[in-house]
Amino acid sequence: MKIRFVIVFFLAISAVGFSQKQELKSAVKAVKSGQMDEAANALKAVEGKLDVADEKMKAQYYLLNGQVTSATAGDSLDQLESAAMSYLKVSEIEKASGSNKFTGEAETQLKALRDALVTKAIEDQKAGDNKSAAEKLYLGYKTNKKDTLYLYYAASNAVNAKEYDEALSYYNELVELGFDGNETQYVAINKETSEEEAFPSKNLRDISVKAGTHIKPEKKESGSKKSEITKNIVLIYVSQGKDEEAMKALELAKAENPDDSSLLQAEADMFYKLGNVEKYKEIMEQIVAKDPNNPDLLYNLGVSASRLGNNDKALEYYKRALELKPDYGKAQINVASLILGKETAIVDEMNALGTSSSDYKKYDALKIQREELYKSAIPYLEGALKSTPDNVDVLKTLKNIYTQLDDPKADEIKGKLEALEGGN
Repeated sequence: MKIRFVIVFFLAISAVGFSQKQELKSAVKAVKSGQMDEAANALKAVEGKLDVADEKMKAQYYLLNGQVTSATAGDSLDQLESAAMSYLKVSEIEKASGSNKFTGEAETQLKALRDALVTKAIEDQKAGDNKSAAEKLYLGYKTNKKDTLYLYYAASNAVNAKEYDEALSYYNELVELGFDGNETQYVAINKETSEEEAFPSKNLRDISVKAGTHIKPEKKESGSKKSEITKNIVLIYVSQGKDEEAMKALELAKAENPDDSSLLQAEADMFYKLGNVEKYKEIMEQIVAKDPNNPDLLYNLGVSASRLGNNDKALEYYKRALELKPDYGKAQINVASLILGKETAIVDEMNALGTSSSDYKKYDALKIQREELYKSAIPYLEGALKSTPDNVDVLKTLKNIYTQLDDPKADEIKGKLEALEGGN
């Protein structure tokens, strides 16, 4: 009696196995002919019997499931992730069983899915949809956690999308992984923006070059990204009002990299955001001492000195920055602003004068002083226009100065302004 039961039991398993094989054959045929709905129905019939299927059938099922899910996913990241996990399951099953019948195809399909994800992420990034780009890149990382650069780029896009909680999560994961980020970068110049852009792979860069959107392809070493990640973690914590967490993150990073100037910069930025400009200035001076020929550092010191009310020191920093970088537009504008800021005191003194003969003489002397002030600001404003010719604020300031000086250039500037503002 027991023997008969066992025989019947194995006959039942045999029947189930035969049924699964038939359904899988139907699914294969449907996939090849592009009938994905039909393939999905065949796979559903197999799904409930997977627990009694052999390893070969399971591997084939997950391969087909990945193909069907991927083909019908559209823009659904959940579906694409499900497809990717199916492909990974194929490799997992066959590795455990010592087979590789379907692994090669699963890996090929997974690579195609991931490449498509990255391509779409780049398109999203170019379109300004950084949130979507971050989500796609993070999924790219989840499908192969060895590709930590995808996680890094996901974090960068999340920052640009102002999705700070996600960015912080990604950055902290990178820190836990000991991510360094030094990589061979494949870069090219964007024809439209004239700016250099980095691509996740040589293949994707070459596609953009062939498409004509980019020129001058190059290969570069990026350098370590640890300090940048620390800086962004700190600044996110500061923006969220989590000052204690920001300080802890910074101190930990500084302990590991005591000579890293970019960490000092992160600390300075943190104090600046917290409103402690004096501390910001102190740290920035330490940084400048290490890198005295960096115009950006000198410019930043000028900004902090101005915020502290020391305009003479700010002017000194801006002029030092301009010695190193003569076409530094922002520094030129700030120098002009500081010069013109002295006009208020002159005007107040002029308005306070009476009508006596001596007052008239003082008035004329102050008027000349005011005009000299205007003249000393002009070279900086004109210099700023060379780097930003459409800067409306600079054009308006120049127009007002030329008008006060009865300079015919006022009409020329007026024409430029009307062209930019549509005649308004």
